Amino acid sequence: MERKASRRVNAHLSPEHVSPQDRPARLTVGVVGAGRVGPALAAALQLAGHRPVAVSGVSDASRRRAAAMLPDVPVVPPAEVLARAELVLLTVPDDALPGLVAGLAETGAVRPGQIMVHTSGRHGTAVLDPARRAGALPLALHPAMTFTGTQVDVQRLAGCSFGVTAPEELRLAAEALVIEMGGEPEWIEEAARPLYHAALAMGSNHLVTLVAQSMELLGTAGVAHPARMLGPLLGAALDNALRSGDAALTGPVARGDAGTVAAHVAELRAHAPQAVAGYLAMARTTADRALAHGLLKPELAEDLLGVLADGGNQ
Repeated sequence: MERKASRRVNAHLSPEHVSPQDRPARLTVGVVGAGRVGPALAAALQLAGHRPVAVSGVSDASRRRAAAMLPDVPVVPPAEVLARAELVLLTVPDDALPGLVAGLAETGAVRPGQIMVHTSGRHGTAVLDPARRAGALPLALHPAMTFTGTQVDVQRLAGCSFGVTAPEELRLAAEALVIEMGGEPEWIEEAARPLYHAALAMGSNHLVTLVAQSMELLGTAGVAHPARMLGPLLGAALDNALRSGDAALTGPVARGDAGTVAAHVAELRAHAPQAVAGYLAMARTTADRALAHGLLKPELAEDLLGVLADGGNQ
């Protein structure tokens, strides 16, 4: 049964380059959870010729977002979304997903042959097992992008990588859906999903924290336009890191300037004590990587690591 359904889905989702206006509406699309992600993906699928028919949202913000991104699409309870849609996007927080799937399956809302897509980075398709047992076709499609909840997200999907996990017989259908949304499919094995998600969180979420903290410190130092000062520097650093990895490391830690690092820590303790722990943790990690890649000279590493171990209290 699953193989027959997958053949039908693959036929519907052939990623041929046909202009949206020349495509018939092939699948009805529903969204459960009108956060920042779901409406954007549904809008992208609409551009590809599919037809959003229902969305669920609880908060006033989610209802406004749905109205802005998917005008004229009714807001209904989750079970009604499933009743109307052939393709269902489950776009709720990671921790809420297992309970949602179990609840929908227990109430009989899931239909055989229905395509169930979740967008959690952490989970693969195992979290959809209750729906699969009810006859649904499970797909995990995680866009590796931050979302604003506005139309700009649809444009940003062009070229965005998606972490794709699916049963082997549904792999082509999953990849075709990603391509139709403008994305690039990247296959992630089920067991690797938590590691994959941790890597993305380190690279994106922690980056926001570091940048925001850096802007605050520049403001404290008297810089009138911290964002303008950081923009070119961070842009170049990101580009160099993506191109060269650890070889792009620069700065006092990579050079082994123990005195400069100690001065940094002393200033942070005086003006921004909440930033000391993060600075020390990142400096230790940077030192380890610089040493391992031959950038930090061993004879300089000892004094530097001593400052970091001492927390700058010399």
